[in-house]
Amino acid sequence: MLTAQITVEIQGDTHPEAVEAALQGVREAGGTLGRVRAPRLTVNMPASVAAEPVTSAQTVIVPHSVRAGFRGEYRGSVVVLGDVNPGAELIAAGDVIVAGALRGVVHAGYGGTHPDPIVWARPIASAQIRIGDAVARAPEGSSNMRRTDRTERAERAYLQDGMIVIDVQ
Repeated sequence: MLTAQITVEIQGDTHPEAVEAALQGVREAGGTLGRVRAPRLTVNMPASVAAEPVTSAQTVIVPHSVRAGFRGEYRGSVVVLGDVNPGAELIAAGDVIVAGALRGVVHAGYGGTHPDPIVWARPIASAQIRIGDAVARAPEGSSNMRRTDRTERAERAYLQDGMIVIDVQ
């Protein structure tokens, strides 16, 4: 007998009758539907690829969260498919895009060659971000770095008249 909420994973194109039959089976076993989703993907990145220095202004995708102690420098933009944790640092000539929470230090537009660099994250909860020559810091004593609510909306930081502006998306 099922007593918890069940997650149903659907592979590719699935006929609606098959989904309904699966849901009926869950109900008959006493379970309740928690959610329906596509299967999770795991991307393995060989260590040799991860360690190679970036030699061009290409966009680099980091397929995982970045932990404390990590320092990455990129000649183009960087996209992190996870969180940037406190103690991690990302420096990019282009944009810095974080699919999760940004709690580490980032510098977008390093070197001044990218026309309009941005920092985008869900949320921006960093003690410090830099865009070009501008620096923004969280207020002293702020608990901003501890925000981990997954319902946070995306935020975009950009330069306007030489100052960093953060918009909620």
